[in-house]
Amino acid sequence: MTNSLLATAPLAPLIERLFAEADATSARDAPELQPLLHRREEMMRSKTEYATFYGALKNFPLAVSRETGHLLYMLARGLKARTIVEFGTSWGISTLYMAAALRENGGGRLITSEFEPAKAARARANLEAGGVMDLVEIREGDALKTLAADLPETIDLVLLDGAKALYSDILDLLESRLRPGAMIVADNADYCPDYLARVRSPAAGYLSVPFDGEVELSMRLG
Repeated sequence: MTNSLLATAPLAPLIERLFAEADATSARDAPELQPLLHRREEMMRSKTEYATFYGALKNFPLAVSRETGHLLYMLARGLKARTIVEFGTSWGISTLYMAAALRENGGGRLITSEFEPAKAARARANLEAGGVMDLVEIREGDALKTLAADLPETIDLVLLDGAKALYSDILDLLESRLRPGAMIVADNADYCPDYLARVRSPAAGYLSVPFDGEVELSMRLG
């Protein structure tokens, strides 16, 4: 039995270092951001203020948890995923998990969208350091535009971890490409009630359950 790429260099030490850096970098400790953070919930739910909110946090990782990272890897491996779409790259920690699974699946294509150029550059450097950049296409800019065209014919796995208020809008762009059994992981989906109502409705073509307190895990029905 071979070890997972997640357990060996270069990915294992890289991911551990990135989580350590993320743990040490909290927006809550930045005095200049306190007025913004007091309006956090309101701004995360807004379709007009999300750019201001996330732009102010451009130097912070906003990373998935370790548990969510492992969930993404396991889903991609279990699905034998070849095509993955990610909304919200940030530093690329989640991207590393999914790209590792693609490598072990024999290859594939991971499209990820990030509207902060500095974060996209940092993610690119991390993916190159992890040896998986050849599997990943980073699209810089507004995901409502970057994910509106040139998508795979079928999509096996989706991660939604960008502006929460846009989850339903992003799903609109991807839904026709989701294969039966495709999985969607939505981080902090509580901030988009419309999205939750949609994926929790079998009549809309989904089966969905909460996972680990912060994630909504959904499956596209046949």
